[in-house]
Amino acid sequence: MNKIRLTIIALAAIATPAAAQYQDNEITVTDEQGQQEVIDLPEGMTQDVDSLLQLFHNATYLTPAGDCNLPDVNPVYTKEEYVERLRALPTAMEMVYNEAVQACIDRYTGRLRRTVSIMLGAANFYMPIFEQALESYGLPLELKYLPVIESALNPNAVSRVGATGLWQFMLATGKQYGLEVNTLYDERRDPLKASNAAAHYLSDLYKIFGDWNLVIAAYNCGPENINKAIHRANGSKDYWEIYPYLPRETRGYVPAFIAANYVMNYYCEHNICPMNTQLPAKTDTVMVSRDVHFEQIAQVLGVPVSQIQELNPQYRKDIINGSTRPMDVRLPSNLIASFIDNEQAIYDFNADEYIKKRAEVAVNEAQVPKATRSNRGSRARSVTVRKGDTLGAIAKRNHTTVAKLRKLNGLKGNNIRAGKKLRVR
Repeated sequence: MNKIRLTIIALAAIATPAAAQYQDNEITVTDEQGQQEVIDLPEGMTQDVDSLLQLFHNATYLTPAGDCNLPDVNPVYTKEEYVERLRALPTAMEMVYNEAVQACIDRYTGRLRRTVSIMLGAANFYMPIFEQALESYGLPLELKYLPVIESALNPNAVSRVGATGLWQFMLATGKQYGLEVNTLYDERRDPLKASNAAAHYLSDLYKIFGDWNLVIAAYNCGPENINKAIHRANGSKDYWEIYPYLPRETRGYVPAFIAANYVMNYYCEHNICPMNTQLPAKTDTVMVSRDVHFEQIAQVLGVPVSQIQELNPQYRKDIINGSTRPMDVRLPSNLIASFIDNEQAIYDFNADEYIKKRAEVAVNEAQVPKATRSNRGSRARSVTVRKGDTLGAIAKRNHTTVAKLRKLNGLKGNNIRAGKKLRVR
């Protein structure tokens, strides 16, 4: 990085006294002219550890590494050692070293040590899915670490601006790449479908920019912002040259991606113990053609509803809207036959309680009650003028006055015609 030399003001390693000074989502840096700037970190680097531990996969299949005897101390290494380790990674993309990358490494190996431990365990679930999607588009497999910085491998993550899922798709981009989103259903949360959409999007971005650093930056802030930065940098297409013209979060995005590649490969050198992983049972899908609630499935099949939620994060309200079109539900493979055998019982189980949307409702056509002496004075009433009637006679019969009759009916004189209706109240 020639033109900008970053000096870390905050975000030091866990053993550094300055560690208490950094903000949760920011790095403050200074350029060669002494100008300070604040760089936002990707939201995957600010995920709450406790929320990650509550995920069903993590809570059920991940356990602390009881056989790990590594000391909880983050060793100090020289710049040359970091440079050599990054260079040795088997990647098609360049993994450069600079102060910004070092700052992100320090955060992962320092304050985020527990998060890294969880992600290393969760990677056993998600990395094969990511790799298969990337391989199908012929993309570098190191891109599988993008969800590390995007969502900390949380399929239910939602950013402050509404980006959702492991790959943090915005609504418009997700729909552009075929991900269906409605009130009940959000395919941005589906690990398989979202991974394929992300690989497609990354492939398209590479066709535009032809440089992986720019592709990653564009994934974060959109291709329009990258084109603006290139224009302001006099046409340069080097990420580190256009760096000053990028949005704050994007300035930290590529360094964070490089740091994620580093820590997911060199965690042992920093005494980080991966969570022990027991892979879940094989899963399969079955199609449903009626609305069904997760609780109905869980109660009839005898499985925790949290397991169904974790296997099907795309359903936002725990309702599979099969009446719209046939929809798939993912279950452990050993429960597929049981679901098929008990399908009708599942649909019928407390259906009135769990599926409350009525398909047909009759309108109440009961007659309005006739007026009684207690409510007669509160509602309008008309009478038909009889042959020979006068205003005085009509007023007397209806307990009112001629003046009120004239006012109610807009009359100026006393002439009225038989058969005409007059308001008396």
